[in-house]
Amino acid sequence: MNLSSPISQASHVVSSRSAPMICFSHLRWDFVLQRPQHLMERFAKERKVFFFEEYIPTDHHLAYLEIHAFAGTTVKSVRPRIPQGWSEDERERALSKLLDDLLGLLGPARPILWFYTPMMYDFARHVDASAVIYDCMDELANFKFAPPNLAKIEAALIARADVIFTGGYSLYEAKRALHNNIHPFPSSVDAGHFRAARRNVAEPLDQRSIKGPRLGYYGVIDERLDLALIEAVAKARPDLSFVFVGPVAKIAPDDLPKAPNIHYLGKKSYDELPAYLAGWDAALMPFALNEATKFISPTKTPEYLASGRPVVSTPITDVVRHYGDTKGVFLARTAADFALACDAALALARKDAGWLASVDAMLAGSSWDRTFQAMTALVEEALTRRVLDDQPLRQSYRRGLGDTVAIGVS
Repeated sequence: MNLSSPISQASHVVSSRSAPMICFSHLRWDFVLQRPQHLMERFAKERKVFFFEEYIPTDHHLAYLEIHAFAGTTVKSVRPRIPQGWSEDERERALSKLLDDLLGLLGPARPILWFYTPMMYDFARHVDASAVIYDCMDELANFKFAPPNLAKIEAALIARADVIFTGGYSLYEAKRALHNNIHPFPSSVDAGHFRAARRNVAEPLDQRSIKGPRLGYYGVIDERLDLALIEAVAKARPDLSFVFVGPVAKIAPDDLPKAPNIHYLGKKSYDELPAYLAGWDAALMPFALNEATKFISPTKTPEYLASGRPVVSTPITDVVRHYGDTKGVFLARTAADFALACDAALALARKDAGWLASVDAMLAGSSWDRTFQAMTALVEEALTRRVLDDQPLRQSYRRGLGDTVAIGVS
């Protein structure tokens, strides 16, 4: 196709905008609202988006897909169900066949494949994609229980990818020599959503009885948190309350630090977070300094700041890089220094909110809309380089999916 001609250019634009997107993620759509949800919601305004999640074991005798429609979004969550007891080879063949069945419903347009985990690339590598995107949020190979072959599969995905995004600059620096089209996109923020915490909002019932001052953390509670640090700081400051909001993953609940002033409130929705933040005097990021946190760029840093809360964090590399000189961010490595940093954060919180003016100016350039626009431009470049097939596109799959549709593979 000659892209220099107006007709070909118009045809290519129509094709690229019509291409469905399959997003492969190790995170479930309705687990916690993070980068994948922010971006896929925006892509879904211009194309069909399917969020292909990790498989779920089933007692059924065949493999099938569940396609879930959630209220408030046009993104469809795709959940493969694979019989228990099947070998890895059987499972991968079934996943590949289920993916083909899904694509068969979407018409002839070659899909855009967007990966958050390399582990799903093996059963998708055969797909004739219009573009392959790898959005590398974390160094998953360093996480607890990471598959031993993850690094090998990631190398194959990187070789195939048209463009790679990273979740921060540390991760970009670690991978930039592996690809000639790689771009860092550190954490963005929905500032308006979290700024609601600066107003008087109703106190959540389960937090109302916790005495102040309160310092809080929200997010997944897993091996990335320094549990010994949390326990030591809570012991050193018995007059302060430490509130943890979020699901526990990959660690036993019995291993969590316990103390009268440590409170675990469980998983909350994204919409509920500002109300919890409004009841905190400062926010916490007590991350361990280990392989799992070496390259993280926590989204909660700008979210905490947007809420008007001072932040106390361990010296995570990308936090130091981007926020080390920000008034309202306190960094400490040891338990003793972390406790002192909590004192300093609370002292700042008691003063006037003048320190937030510079914070708001900084956050103005970190919106998810701006990140999406920049990523979209790079995706469109990748689509142009690939040059979509110049053939009429069939009508995309439009029948109502309802709440759940099952597609079977015997």
